[in-house]
Amino acid sequence: MLGFFAKYKFFAIFLFVLSAIIITIIYNILKPTERLPVYQPSMVNNELVDSTMQEVRKYHTIADFELYNQNGDTITQDFYKDKIYIADFFFTTCQTICPIMTDHMLQVQEKLKNDKDVLLLSHTVIPNYDSVPVLRKYADEKGVIDEKWNLVTGDKKEIYDLARKSYLAAKSSGDGGPFDMIHTENFVLVDKEKRIRGFYDGTNPGAIEDLIHDIEVLKNEYSQANSD
Repeated sequence: MLGFFAKYKFFAIFLFVLSAIIITIIYNILKPTERLPVYQPSMVNNELVDSTMQEVRKYHTIADFELYNQNGDTITQDFYKDKIYIADFFFTTCQTICPIMTDHMLQVQEKLKNDKDVLLLSHTVIPNYDSVPVLRKYADEKGVIDEKWNLVTGDKKEIYDLARKSYLAAKSSGDGGPFDMIHTENFVLVDKEKRIRGFYDGTNPGAIEDLIHDIEVLKNEYSQANSD
């Protein structure tokens, strides 16, 4: 009996390895490819969507913009052409959620600092105070990498319209006037076609882990599309 097993043990090992390979191949074929949704205004909680946008079911993208970063450079959609980016809304004097959000965005910056396909974009919600010099000082204090992360200011109505009508990130309604105020914890993941692919609570460490994961999912989606 021992002689029998000794004679065929290499064949048995071969069959075992072959079976493992076949099972792995079948699993990978049958396993569905993870993909992120493309969010339309009609898919998002109405509290976060401007009333004029709530019935939009397709073709939603981030509107064009013209704002100014911490260096005084004009920042438009062209800066983010063919890039994935994460957007949020903050102000430099905020003492509640913004410091937590900024710390989490710094973690994202550190994690992805060598990834040229992913950028960051933070909009101030009090542009009358957060001027270019104020944003420059804040960026220096926090360790913002200029090539990676734009802190932008500009016309208040334009920024508020972006929050409510493009990024679908603000619960409050308003007209961007002098007494209008947005305070949102949402991070928004935007793809290379300017479409929204995810929303994340910027104060929640678990949500930041989800964001990092989803960025990889989105990058894999582009890699697969380019290889087809």
